[in-house]
Amino acid sequence: MKKNIYFDFAYFIILAATFGAVIVLGAIVAPVVFHTDAITVNLLIDHYNAGIIMGEIFHRFAYWVNFAVLYVIIYEAAVYKMGQRDAISFGAAVIVIFSGLLFSVVYVPKILSMQALGAEATQSDTFDNLHIASEIDFKIFALALLVLFVRRLMILRVPSK
Repeated sequence: MKKNIYFDFAYFIILAATFGAVIVLGAIVAPVVFHTDAITVNLLIDHYNAGIIMGEIFHRFAYWVNFAVLYVIIYEAAVYKMGQRDAISFGAAVIVIFSGLLFSVVYVPKILSMQALGAEATQSDTFDNLHIASEIDFKIFALALLVLFVRRLMILRVPSK
């Protein structure tokens, strides 16, 4: 079966774009949103409202994560069916799928629902634990995306049998 280079190319773009978005959101956007006092003059956004803004950003990003997860499922199933089986790629893909879905369908909705209850709910131990778990999941997601990207690129460079 002949491989479609555009299918591979789209896969790499999606993996790289998703990884880039995770890094930008975590390392650039979040610190700016939560530290407006260091940037703006006469405008201070309290921690709760900064969280509301980040929540909306992550809510919108969750749609992209779901799309990326769906593409990973389709791509990895297709290459598996073609006989391109690799344990590292498979493991990284499984982690991407589960950590991506955990982020988009568990953590983001739960955090948004707690934010909807008011500032007091976001100051609870439950919210703190949920937030810490979502940050850990986001880092695992980023690492798995990077591993999957690099491994698939390495496999693509090796001539087929």
